Amino acid sequence: MTNIAQAQCEACSIDAPRVTSEEIEAYRAQVPEWQIVDRNGIMQLERTFTFKDFVQALDFTQRVGEIAEQADHHPAILTEYGKVTVTWWSHKIKGLHKNDFILAARTDEVAN
Repeated sequence: MTNIAQAQCEACSIDAPRVTSEEIEAYRAQVPEWQIVDRNGIMQLERTFTFKDFVQALDFTQRVGEIAEQADHHPAILTEYGKVTVTWWSHKIKGLHKNDFILAARTDEVAN
């Protein structure tokens, strides 16, 4: 499998298919630190990143915002002193799409 961070995001419509269990397992191998959480029946990818202070956390938040804007796909981001929690899911399909794994991998890249 190619590096998922290099994959192209697809426009996601309301009838786009959610990822299958097999696809989830394949994609998760490339974003192993991300957890799949279920909120009100909606599967989401979530990871908390830690930083030295609020300034570093805020800088990371800005960089995640930039990759989100480039892809026109936006996460929930909680920025706190020394940590940022990023949650990706596809709002239109109320679940996970390949795009969420692509953006999770890109989030990992901007964290490094």
